[in-house]
Amino acid sequence: MTNIYNNILKSKGNNEKLLAILLDPDKIDLNSTEVLIQKIIQSPATHIFIGGSLVENNILDELILKIKQKCALPIVLFPGNPSQISNKADAILFLSLISGRNPDFLIEHQVKAAPILKQTQLEIISTGYILIESGAETAVERVSKTPPLNRNNPDLVLATAQAGEMLGNKLIYLEAGSGAKQFVPLEMISKISQNIKIPLIVGGGIVDLQGIQKAYDSGADLVVIGTAFEKDVDFFNK
Repeated sequence: MTNIYNNILKSKGNNEKLLAILLDPDKIDLNSTEVLIQKIIQSPATHIFIGGSLVENNILDELILKIKQKCALPIVLFPGNPSQISNKADAILFLSLISGRNPDFLIEHQVKAAPILKQTQLEIISTGYILIESGAETAVERVSKTPPLNRNNPDLVLATAQAGEMLGNKLIYLEAGSGAKQFVPLEMISKISQNIKIPLIVGGGIVDLQGIQKAYDSGADLVVIGTAFEKDVDFFNK
């Protein structure tokens, strides 16, 4: 599967909203994936993201292959570090945590990942990753040792997103964090979407279908659902 990014661009141009379900391999039992995959197929998801802040088990390849046996959705890696690369996926969000100042997550992990990625056929999608304050410490904040940007300072977030775009990122990802108490402010989503030309991803802290729609209405091109689906695979049936 190729041209995942071009398809995202096309959807943005047509104002077609996209939805990704994020799966954390550390929270999945390989022996119980049948129901999970069926629920994904029945959902409105357009993409599957796979990854986590840690990923301490070794089931990544096997999980992807199990999903591909039953589901035709594009599988995109959402890695926390270079150990989370699998050539079984279709693409990878090549993340740079541009909201933080820890060089490991700005460039060091990317340098280590580059030779590995050169040996794969993965579509590499450069992504500016921006962590937004969400009312509690998230796994991203803890692992990256970087503070999130102030949710009440949309101008700083906008400048960060625009800098990411100018640096050549193909996507901007506003992230409240896994299990966030508050999702990204709608006014912030609107301000960023109106002032960048590349697609905007929003995730973290969205707990219901109304939250997804509000993010779309505010300008998100792709919304990511992780914890809510993880806790209830019938999330999209409600």
